[in-house]
Order: sequence, then structure tokens, then C-alpha cells
Amino acid sequence: MSISVFDLFKVGIGPSSSHTVGPMVAARRFANYLLAKKLVCIARVTVELFGSLGATGEGHGTPNAIILGLLGEQPDLVDVDTMRQALDRVAEEQKLSLLGTLEIPFRFREDIRLNKHDALPFHTNGMRFSALDHRGECVLQRDFFSVGGGFIVEDAGTDVVLYKDEKNQAYPFNNAKELLEHCERQQFSIAELILANEQKRYSEKEIRVKLNELWAVMQACVARGCSQVGTLPGRLAVSRRAPALYKKLLSTHMVSKEKGHEDPLVVLDWVTLYALAVNEENAAGGRIVTAPTNGAAGIIPAVLHYYWNFIENADERGVHTFLLTAAAIGMLCKKNASISGAEVGCQGEVGSACSMAAAGLAAVLGGRPEQIENAAEIAMEHHLGMTCDPVAGLVQIPCIERNAVASVKAIHAARMALHNDGEHTVSLDNVIQTMKETGRDMMEKYKETSRGGLAVNVVDVPVNIIEC
Repeated sequence: MSISVFDLFKVGIGPSSSHTVGPMVAARRFANYLLAKKLVCIARVTVELFGSLGATGEGHGTPNAIILGLLGEQPDLVDVDTMRQALDRVAEEQKLSLLGTLEIPFRFREDIRLNKHDALPFHTNGMRFSALDHRGECVLQRDFFSVGGGFIVEDAGTDVVLYKDEKNQAYPFNNAKELLEHCERQQFSIAELILANEQKRYSEKEIRVKLNELWAVMQACVARGCSQVGTLPGRLAVSRRAPALYKKLLSTHMVSKEKGHEDPLVVLDWVTLYALAVNEENAAGGRIVTAPTNGAAGIIPAVLHYYWNFIENADERGVHTFLLTAAAIGMLCKKNASISGAEVGCQGEVGSACSMAAAGLAAVLGGRPEQIENAAEIAMEHHLGMTCDPVAGLVQIPCIERNAVASVKAIHAARMALHNDGEHTVSLDNVIQTMKETGRDMMEKYKETSRGGLAVNVVDVPVNIIEC
């Protein structure tokens, strides 16, 4: 299939891949179109956000991402320490420079419209960019759709085909059944098969360098999340928990070692810490790896840190195996269902990430392809029906804790699968199809619109709450 490992795993900024990363990419692309056409007559650029982007875009940082994209910033390169200054300057001066080249007036509240009730065809995360001349006439208009994980589809009709098998793929597969058949026929592990496919794009050395870069960003994100104190942005004033938990775990570990005993489940506390650290950074707009989305970005790093810190003989090649295997599962989820909370609910985000992490861990623990597929199936099966209902439209409650719980669930799923011989009744393909159908049947208010679930039942939230 046409999705690359490095499409699923991308370096970006929080708090949302579909609401922040995707819109930034779309805005920059639109600005490039304008300058490529040499439309010097441009007097104004307007953006209308539809569906979930309109409903929860403000809390998810979508308008800011669009402004940064028009300025020419990219999710993987934007300076998270100075971008606030750039946004403040646009607000103060009421103008921006398209790609740093063409200066136009820009009024935040007038030029970015949040359409909370309408949706464009094809996908709920729709954006309409328009460039107007001095007479107010439109000289260029483009529709973009942010379909999850930072992926962008442009001017799509309802019959668009997103993913086609590529002839240059070494071992193309459309579902888990075909993936396992390739592995058996070639005597490959899942990671080896994905590596062979990626080598149609990059050399093996390039692939491993890129994987190391992703791992480095994940590690840096956990480290930063463990050191930053205070509250997260937004009216909920959610307190960061990772720094205090980190200090507590360090001190508890030292005391326990001195006394000669330690809580056997303390490892799960560390896994919780890793996930909290990443998702608090994400909520704060920090640099993270979209894995496969920002809202679920803590799960794979948390389980990968568990492997790195608690599994004997963990090494760099194991990290590569983990990420390549996880990517295979993410490809299947994205192609055959969705990884967009706005499309299928949180089962598509946290469920997919948990399934990917379970597969990656099963692989580095020595699982055979059929056991790895079983681990992914177990993890996904027990997220079916999960709604996306962010309180106040912020990627904080219940998103942060949800990542921590799913990280532990991924470890459990991998261990359950490894205790079996790989034979199981429900296939991963069955579960992914069920996830798609469940998402289709799910009411819109439970799909990242903040109109249902916790988003409406948690009201009059006190300031400085500790709940995440």
C-alpha cells in the first residue's frame, strides 16, 4: 500500500494532528499556490473551517496553525519557543506576510471563520481557503481535508480513492491476511517486510537514520514533559502531573531498593509517566511525534520507553523493529478504517495507537507474525466504540489519561498474545472493519465536536483541577 512509515510517524507540534498539523500544511500549500501563480493582486486571504474543525478548532489551536502555515512554517521545523511571538505580532499588527514574501492585512476574527454546524462533502475536517482581490472578488479558492494523522487531501470528490497499491512496492498488502501471507511466503518478520517496502523509497541506512530521529524526538518529549511544571493552556487550567510523578517514582525507587523490596507493579507507574509526559507536552503545543495522531501520541513512546528501560537486551535495532511493526498496523487502520477521531471517534486514534504499540512490543519480545497480529487485534478490539468527547474542545480531558491507560493495555495485549500460539477466532481485519462500521454508526456529537459525552457532562469545572 502507498502509505509510508514516515507518513504515519511525523514530527510535529501539538495539540492535534488533524486540527493543528494538517491545517498548517494546508495553509502553507495554499500560500505556495498563490505565490506560484504570482497573484500580486491579493488583498485578503480568508479561511472557513467546517465540521469538527469548526466545532473544536479554537480549542485545538487550528486558527494559530493556519496563521503559522500562511507565514511559511512547517510542523516539523517550526520553533515552538518563538512561534507564540510570531502569532502575537500578527494579532497586534493585523497583517501577515505570506511565506515571508507578500504582506497582506489579516484580522484573526474576521478572516478565519469557525463554521460549527456545516460540513463539506467527503470528510468532516474541511477547510476552504479563499484569496480575494481589492474589489473583494475571489481569485483563487481551494478546499482541503485533514483526514487524520496530519494527512491532507485536496479538492476531493466523494469518490476519491486515497490509497492505491504502488507497483514499486516490494510486497504490497491491503489487509492483515495478505501481510501475514507475505511473511510466511518470504519467511520475513513483519518488520523485515515493511523495511523491504520502505527500501523502494529510501536506502536501509536512510531508513534507520530516520527511525533514530523519531526515537530521539520521542525521548526528548518525555524528558521535557517530566521537567515542565505549571498548568496547561486553556480555561480548564489542568495541572501537569508528570514532573511530580517523576520525582515520586525516583524517590520511591531509591527507598525501595534500600529496603530490599519494591512494588512489582511500579513498572506500570513508569509507563503511565511516559504517556502523561508526552500528552501534556502535546496539550501545551510542544514538539511530538504524530503516532499515528497527536491525540494518541503518548502510547507508542510510552510502550517503547517500557521496552528500552525494562526489557533486558533492548537495543537500537529493537527500536527499529518496534516502529516498523507498529507502522504496519497503522497502515491497515488508516487504509481500511480511519485514524481520525472526527471520523470514527477515539477508537480510531487511541485504539489504533494501542493496537500499533501492542504489535510493536510483541515483535521485540520475540513474537511470530501471527502472534503480533493477535496482539494488535486484542488491543483494538477493546477500544471499539470509544467516543471522542474532549472537554472544552481541548486535547486534555479525557485525552491525556486515556493515553496512559491505553499504554498499559497495549503491554497487556502483547503479553496475552505471546502466551498463545497465534490461533484466535477474531482477526485483526475483522476488528478494523468493525471499527470502521462502528464509527459510521456513531452519532456526530461523539466525534470530536465536544457536543456529547464528557464534553457536556463535565460543566462548571473548577480552576486548577488535577484531573487530566
